[in-house]
Amino acid sequence: MVVDDHPIWREGVARDLTERGCDVVATAPDAPAAVRIAAAVRPDVVLMDLNLGETSGVGAIAEIMAARPETRILVLSASGEHGDVLEAVKAGATGYLIKSAGAEELLDAVRRTARGVAVFTPGLAGLVLGEFRKMADAPARKDGEPAVPALTDRETEVLRLVAKGLTARQIGERLVVSHRTVESHVQNTLRKLQLHNRSQLVRYAIESGLADE
Repeated sequence: MVVDDHPIWREGVARDLTERGCDVVATAPDAPAAVRIAAAVRPDVVLMDLNLGETSGVGAIAEIMAARPETRILVLSASGEHGDVLEAVKAGATGYLIKSAGAEELLDAVRRTARGVAVFTPGLAGLVLGEFRKMADAPARKDGEPAVPALTDRETEVLRLVAKGLTARQIGERLVVSHRTVESHVQNTLRKLQLHNRSQLVRYAIESGLADE
């Protein structure tokens, strides 16, 4: 699904992706429409602008991810401001591209996002990782408990496979457990790390180096 408030740009991107083999199931001009239409068409990937007239793409990202965590959201924005990038990722975006990206670069990014790969315009990935590094280095809470609770070996193993883009069923087959058990581990890990969705979990895993193991 393509979300952008400029009709010519929105339809142009949708047409380019369709011509290159993508199944564009819908388009939307603003945040409320994006949330409503995404709930109806259940897209695998949402290509989301951030500046949607009087509405915010960040808010739409958060609402879509809350309703359908398996959806992957790739931001395509004219803004490369650090604050915009971090807000989008914290809301649940899988990746972030600047609109100067070429058609083939965009197509590749959409396909990689669909596989669960984090895709960023060069220079922005380091920004995101740096933010998560600061979160990981945060001091302990006043009650003496660590800021980031320790994960079990199995939770760490599941997290590593999530970071590699495997689905719950694929992880279950590899670890010889049910996909429901995998989802349980994912939910426990999200709760422990105080994260909200799989996209943020992948960001954390990348920062921790788990994706490279």
